[in-house]
Amino acid sequence: MSKTIVIFITTTSRDEAKKIGQILVEESLVACCNIVQPIESIFRWQGKVLIEQEALMICKTWEELFNAVEKRVKELHSYEVPEIIALPIIQGSKNYLDWIAKETKMVQ
Repeated sequence: MSKTIVIFITTTSRDEAKKIGQILVEESLVACCNIVQPIESIFRWQGKVLIEQEALMICKTWEELFNAVEKRVKELHSYEVPEIIALPIIQGSKNYLDWIAKETKMVQ
């Protein structure tokens, strides 16, 4: 049985997040992308600790679609190493989970 997942993706800006999110939804790779902005990220990159303003995408889809989402995001994203991580949805409204299946390329 397939598992619903939430994918977190950080981007340089709201505009980049909107562009990526719209394409993912249009291509039925995800049912929905929420954009949270601004977020402040603290990370190490090329030996330096950086503090940057970013936008966070929260995308809902299915585990089987993760690889396709990851590939598409890497094609569209400006980062050399974009954050693309997934967590399982342990529980959710049946109606909402059914909607995710309906709006994605999920094979049932």
